[in-house]
Amino acid sequence: MTPRPEAGPTGLSAAAAAERLLRDGPNELARERRRGPFRIVLDAVREPMLQLLLAAGVLYLIVGDLAEALILLAFAVLNVVMVVVQESRTERTLAALKELTAPHALVVRDGRRRRMPARDLVEGDVIVLSEGDRVPADARLLEAADLEADESLLTGESAPVRKTPGPDQSADRRPGGDGSPYVWSGSMVVRGSGLARVSATGARSEIGRIGTSLGTVTSAPGPLQVQTRRLVVVFATLGIGASVVLAVAYGLLHGDWVKAILAGITLAMATLPEEFPLVLTIFLVLGAWRISKNNVLARRSASIEALGAATVLCTDKTGTLTLNRMSVARLRTGGEELAIAEQGPADLPEAFHQLVEFAILASRRDPYDPMERAFHVLGNRFLADTEHLHADWVLAHGYALAPELLAMSQAWQSRSGDRYVIAAKGAPEAVADLCHLPPDRVETIRADVAALAGEGLRVLAVARGAYDGPDWPDSQHAFDFTFLGLLGLADPLRPGVPEAIRACAEAGIRVAMITGDHPATARAIARQAGIAADDLLTGAAMADLDDTALASRIRHTSVFARIMPEQKLRLVQAFAADGEVVAMTGDGVNDAPSLKAAHIGVAMGGRGTDVAREAAALVLLDDDFTSLVKTVRLGRRIDDNLRKAISYILAVHVPIAGMSLVPVLLGWPLLLGPIHVVFLELIIDPVSSIVFEAEPEEDGIMARPPRDPKAPLFSLALVMRGLLQGSVVLAAALAVFLAGVGDRHGEDVARGMAFVTLVLGNLGLVMANRSLGSSGFRAALLPNKALGFVLLATVLALVLTIEVPWLRDLFGFARLGAGQVAESIGAAVAGAVVIESIGMATRWLRRRKAGQSS
Repeated sequence: MTPRPEAGPTGLSAAAAAERLLRDGPNELARERRRGPFRIVLDAVREPMLQLLLAAGVLYLIVGDLAEALILLAFAVLNVVMVVVQESRTERTLAALKELTAPHALVVRDGRRRRMPARDLVEGDVIVLSEGDRVPADARLLEAADLEADESLLTGESAPVRKTPGPDQSADRRPGGDGSPYVWSGSMVVRGSGLARVSATGARSEIGRIGTSLGTVTSAPGPLQVQTRRLVVVFATLGIGASVVLAVAYGLLHGDWVKAILAGITLAMATLPEEFPLVLTIFLVLGAWRISKNNVLARRSASIEALGAATVLCTDKTGTLTLNRMSVARLRTGGEELAIAEQGPADLPEAFHQLVEFAILASRRDPYDPMERAFHVLGNRFLADTEHLHADWVLAHGYALAPELLAMSQAWQSRSGDRYVIAAKGAPEAVADLCHLPPDRVETIRADVAALAGEGLRVLAVARGAYDGPDWPDSQHAFDFTFLGLLGLADPLRPGVPEAIRACAEAGIRVAMITGDHPATARAIARQAGIAADDLLTGAAMADLDDTALASRIRHTSVFARIMPEQKLRLVQAFAADGEVVAMTGDGVNDAPSLKAAHIGVAMGGRGTDVAREAAALVLLDDDFTSLVKTVRLGRRIDDNLRKAISYILAVHVPIAGMSLVPVLLGWPLLLGPIHVVFLELIIDPVSSIVFEAEPEEDGIMARPPRDPKAPLFSLALVMRGLLQGSVVLAAALAVFLAGVGDRHGEDVARGMAFVTLVLGNLGLVMANRSLGSSGFRAALLPNKALGFVLLATVLALVLTIEVPWLRDLFGFARLGAGQVAESIGAAVAGAVVIESIGMATRWLRRRKAGQSS
């Protein structure tokens, strides 16, 4: 028999808890320190780009060009400041996401249950433990119902151990062993539930004392990281190799080794693709932050990119498609049926009293489950102040729901009675089996269940029994049960679910509903939601199918009913084997394998267990299906914008590298020096990482099929697009330089004209890459505050460099006349027109090819 708590589990008061938290500190182990500005500066100085810039500055100091050296060093400082600002923003975002991922606990404070961060727990707190929860602190059980815990983290023993409430046993207070009243921080509740009083937190807990770190799982690098690293290595190898060759060639040809080294440094700075890892980091971190605003937490950044390729969303019904706010809508017993209206009569006919009474007895006294809460609400409404509510009865024993028997029983003992009263509830077929009913009665019950389920109600059956004891049998089948009747519970759809499912259909994403409910209930809810429900597969029928037959069946089946948790894994594997990219929702301990097997595992944050959340890539904080669909839309936007940024980075490096290399190869004067490259990098970095990240979504983003998951991020088409665009800008800048020199304007004038064309051509590349599927001119009308700021700052800085005398001298320009500026602007505009014309032709050919293939 489970002892009653030593005192009412009202928990600590908020004031007492705050005082203890101040005294003992937070309930957490030592964690990795957040990077501060000083650490970020050190990391920035290690970047090759900055080291090249510093080397150029030092070289100018050596040759006595103090002004050039100071400007380059000032740019180095500015670069570091930008990195600190940008990285600090990233660190703050990561810190905020870590707060979201921090474990939470259900705590009794001031007599009320509230969910709060586990770090705020203090000694003396009363915590609520449920199946699948990770224990947040060392504690002693006050109440428990079939509670078992996995303590392998502390003991190395994989088998779970049984826990029973009991008095303080300080002499034998250690992890492991059956029958202990203690639960330990970091262990996992694998069965049952209970209340416990916290005895130690943080470093004072067992896991803190033995110095065990929970740590973090180090995942293998995702496709994005692998592709980015490969591209950086290729570009860096080619760039550095070309820089060395260029420096040697220039020195041998011209005999000016200082300029030769500067030319080599300039080319290295122009070709080093340091933006790629920067863009990837910022896009994924800020993408995770944007997703969190939609109540979805990204635990693994690779899942953000995978969202753009999802083809199947496997979702639970209760709490995801529906509100998970159960209310009893129908009662059926002894051939009579009663509809329960929200605003109905205050009296419940006598025939239904026992059905409601035993539904409550089969539930927890202080339930968290929505169905059990609905039974209590019904009882308090109709049976208050009657003999059918038993606040003074003591729970003596319990039998949990099991895969082989979808029913649970609880044994109660009254203060005056010697016999135990047994109450059972569960799936109607399971309860009918417990009652050993004749076949004709079972068929009648099935018909009643089908009628109720056909209205979209979730149907449970209730039975009563009695037992004399003293030894409890191993199985519920040992009791002599009497069937009492059926309860139909309503759980309405969440607002916006039909619209969200319709949006998925338009986006080429199939929604599959997987539920443990009755087939008629599943079909009714699916039809309300807009999911095709004509072909339905039950768990029993699925068990009879081999893998080949199941793969064939799931191609035209979207509703799966009476599915056991372990069958979800088989469904996910079947979808994946059939070539689908699967997103899977789940909340229970048994859902963890299917969440891990799915391409994108999505755990429920509200009702989900810690096991499910740890196995998932995403956590749905509000358990709302519409939030998941919004995340798919946002994932597609992030994927699009990442490709735009990559295309732009490839394009913009072509003219910079070309203008560093071509003049040397052709024997012209040097066009660009390190100071010019730094100026351009100060534009490129924020554009590629911030401007493109903030780009609004493309038109029709949810009206196109999912991206092919095998398609690489750096596809040949994307690389060719970038190289072609960059070549156009390079040609325009070189043409202006030749025109300037040929018109006898002089080398410094020609350099200034070419630089103006290059900077404005850079802005043209930004506009051309703002949209992957429509006109750059049309994309220019889309709002982007970050872009407006960068454009304004760039134009202002460019005007200053060609108008302020001392800046002109530093950049090696001569004063430009209005006609020369007009020529430069005209060349940049002409380049933009050519790029747009190429884009229009490419889009036309793509549409024509798509039309022919369809």
